[in-house]
Amino acid sequence: MLGSVAALWRYPVKSMLGEELESVDVTERGFVGDRGYALVDVFTGKVASAKHPRKWARLLECRAAYIEPPRRLERLPPVRIWLPDGSQIDSSHTDINQALSSTLGRDVILMSTPPPDASYEEEWPDIEGMPYRGMITEQELGDGTMPGLFFDGAVVHLLATATLNQLQELAPEGRFAAQRFRPNIVVAGASEAQGFTEDAWLDRVLALGDEVRLEIIAPCIRCVMTTLAQGDLPADPGILRAVARHHRVGFPGYGALPAVGVYASVVQEGIVRRGDVVRFV
Repeated sequence: MLGSVAALWRYPVKSMLGEELESVDVTERGFVGDRGYALVDVFTGKVASAKHPRKWARLLECRAAYIEPPRRLERLPPVRIWLPDGSQIDSSHTDINQALSSTLGRDVILMSTPPPDASYEEEWPDIEGMPYRGMITEQELGDGTMPGLFFDGAVVHLLATATLNQLQELAPEGRFAAQRFRPNIVVAGASEAQGFTEDAWLDRVLALGDEVRLEIIAPCIRCVMTTLAQGDLPADPGILRAVARHHRVGFPGYGALPAVGVYASVVQEGIVRRGDVVRFV
């Protein structure tokens, strides 16, 4: 036994704050409805991502939740979006794109299907251990295995509370809240779990409760989004510096990169619930 599911998070609109769940349907495409929508820049055609904060940091001042639960194999229901001024608007509203464009200061369209050859821009902080230090790069959306989704990489992201506790101990001046890292699943470790426990999960299959099985496929390389203000968390460049200083993992072609949490693919579909036991298969 590795622990239990402490929290489940779904992010209906890419780079916006999401919704915490008690249970969720998991398919080969991840949590049903996760990253189901995204904004696309009308001028550039690129997907809006807070990984380029000079353009899109305000996305993290918005929060999205589905008006009704999405269901597998069905069209996504509308989302409700809370804007930074406290107002809210539904994706079915005729003025949705105008409202979002006004909020973000750029002309955008809310989409539920990525445009052809979708890409996004990523700003790399000038921090030791980061690839492309101080540069802005263009990244293809997804890993080519799940077309039609707004994921940057794998479809499920897990994070252990032991890792957050370890970082908090090593850098007590920061607030290492799970929300900074935008996981789908937070795993509360067994009482003896310490350190960066996800390192031991790589290339293993985890069982979550009675149904869901996830194969851990890669470490989650961290980016500038961990440093941005969101919710009640202040902007803090020290978060990423601490990760780069204390936990790097080998990544093919790039060397040792700062990582927190792990990515997974779905081996067996089903329902995962808060409190489900997590164990190796």
